[in-house]
Amino acid sequence: MPSNPTPSTPNLSGRENVAVWVLLVGAFVMILNETVMGVALPRLMDDLGITPGTGQWLTTGFLLTMAIVIPVTGMLIIRVPTRTLFLAATTLFTLGTLLAATAPGFPQLLAGRVVQASGTAIIMPLLMTTVMTVVPPQIRGKIMGRISIVISVAPALGPTVSGLILQHLEWRWLFLFVLPIAVGVLVLGALKIPNVTETRDAPIDVLSIVLSVFGFGGLVYGLSALGEAAVGGGLLAPWIPLTVGGVALALFLLRQVRLQREDRALLDLRTFRSRTFSLSVILLSVSMMALFGSLILLPIYAQRVLGLDILGTGLLMLPGGLLMGLLGPFVGRWYDAFGPRPLLIPGAGIVALGLWGMTLLSEHSSVWFLLGMHLLMSLGLAGVFTPLFTMSLGSLPEKLFSYGSATISTAQQIAGAAGTAVFITVMTLGSARAAGGGATETAALAAGVHEALLWGAGLSTGAFVLSWFLRPAPAEPAAAGASGPGA
Repeated sequence: MPSNPTPSTPNLSGRENVAVWVLLVGAFVMILNETVMGVALPRLMDDLGITPGTGQWLTTGFLLTMAIVIPVTGMLIIRVPTRTLFLAATTLFTLGTLLAATAPGFPQLLAGRVVQASGTAIIMPLLMTTVMTVVPPQIRGKIMGRISIVISVAPALGPTVSGLILQHLEWRWLFLFVLPIAVGVLVLGALKIPNVTETRDAPIDVLSIVLSVFGFGGLVYGLSALGEAAVGGGLLAPWIPLTVGGVALALFLLRQVRLQREDRALLDLRTFRSRTFSLSVILLSVSMMALFGSLILLPIYAQRVLGLDILGTGLLMLPGGLLMGLLGPFVGRWYDAFGPRPLLIPGAGIVALGLWGMTLLSEHSSVWFLLGMHLLMSLGLAGVFTPLFTMSLGSLPEKLFSYGSATISTAQQIAGAAGTAVFITVMTLGSARAAGGGATETAALAAGVHEALLWGAGLSTGAFVLSWFLRPAPAEPAAAGASGPGA
């Protein structure tokens, strides 16, 4: 009797594979650009004659724009074809890069960063929605592993690239370096990227857009203002934008609950009916707080306490990013083979262990110990991102993929701003207490870093405990299929 044929592993078609790869390259370039400003701020302060509080707007303005635009992308992905939306995003990013590279002063440079952020905000939700729509469930882990590379490696490479450029060239080259790559991605997309998702008419609720601008924008600005206020900067007291943002966000959520009954919501909140999605968003937010908090804190510690220069600091952060990148494809394949829990639970535990190890840092610590703890944390994050992305979106019906992607990207931005603000604020207050007790400037800063990392370690421990309660939703296989009745 003939034996039953062994089912073959599904693969992407040629056009779908091209779409995913072009989106990945575009996302990598844009997110890399997001973190190049950190180590460049002292140079920009000198060259443009600006204060630290003013210079912070180059990062705050970027995050603020992202937080405002991302909630709208769920609706845009439904209404606009993949190719058109990708070309719009890359055109905005390229124009913003050109504006920043040729800026005669700070206002024009800030405007360039805002235009860049408008394009960047579209690309990640578009990438994740495209993957969830066209990639078969059996190989989603592998493709999400590639997205994890973009999410984790690009921010880590930003300070290294910035340090290498600023070691020898002026700040404009931060953008002149990116400009030809952005143009290349735009041309590649115009030539190669197909339309791979179906579109339909979706109503635009203007009031929802206004409320989302004040809600998400107010929260991100308020969180960033906390960090600015801690270092003596900022235009407004943090409680003002936080209050405005909180009230506007509450009104926004109430309106979405009402509109989603008629499928008219700007950001459909039925995604949170999935317990898996809700817990995944919480864990992903904590992970992004740890990533971005360490990206802002460790360079300060390395330069002000250990005495490294800009280039040395950038190179110190590089191995962790490379480790996450090298592990990304393997983690994706392990996810497809073994499921999420054998990766997620150990990963969350290793992140917590790395942050607890960092709490041992002092003014006399070795650079090698810092590098080792950063590598340990990066190892854990590599095991966390792919399962969370895949589980969260895989637990949703297909019609909610675009809204789920927008929600995840919004949570990432708010968590990144919160991680940056909280780590900087706790560090500054801790340093002030130590200095008041008679500690030297270096010892006081080391004490502040210790307090901030202690807070992060406690938060990551809570995430590790929560990871034990996260399981793939029973509906995930059905939701993942394109033809299931629930899709």
